[in-house]
Amino acid sequence: MVEKIVELTGTSSRSIEEAVQMALSRASVTVSGIRRAEITSTTALVENGRINGWKVELRVAFEIRDRIHE
Repeated sequence: MVEKIVELTGTSSRSIEEAVQMALSRASVTVSGIRRAEITSTTALVENGRINGWKVELRVAFEIRDRIHE
């Protein structure tokens, strides 16, 4: 098996989990076979001294499939 790793960024005004899910949901539209995701950075977005959102950076791995090795 061969995997490719891409980096994604997701944001949410509600939660870290929703930011992760947003990034994975959007990526899965064009990338199939996502196998794992590693959160590499979490950032609180601050406005007027209050947290008003979250940004997460992810490394996402998916399997490279080809017909040569099947």
